[in-house]
Amino acid sequence: MTTINDPAVLAEVTDLYLKYEEALSNNNLEVMDSLFWDAPEVVRFGITENLYGGDEVRNFRQNRPNPKIEREISNLKVAAFGKDAATATLEFRRIINGVERFGRQSQTWYRFTEGWKVVSAHVSLLPV
Repeated sequence: MTTINDPAVLAEVTDLYLKYEEALSNNNLEVMDSLFWDAPEVVRFGITENLYGGDEVRNFRQNRPNPKIEREISNLKVAAFGKDAATATLEFRRIINGVERFGRQSQTWYRFTEGWKVVSAHVSLLPV
C-alpha cells in the first residue's frame, strides 16, 4: 500500500519547492537547473512557451527577456505519493507591465538516486 502524504516527504519537497521559488525570484539559473530533471523527457509548459527536454528549459531560462520573477505565492499545496513521487501546486500574483495578474503553477517531482527533481511543470496566467 502506498503511503500518502508522509510528513517527512512533504517537508522535504516543500523545502525544495521553496528553494526553487527563491532561485526563480533571484534568477539563480544554477539552482533552478539543479532542481529540474536534465533529460529529454522533462516538460515545462510556460505562459508563452512549451519546452521539451532539459536543453530547451535551460535555453529558455538563459534567454528570458525579464529574468527576475517577482511574485507573491499563495495556496502552496504539496502532496506525496509514497517516498519517491510528489506534486506541488500554488497560485501566484504578479505585476506584469503595470497590470496585476494572477496565475497558477504545478510541478511533479520524482526522487531519483541523485535526489528530487522536477519532471514536469506548468505555469499559466488567468485571463485579465
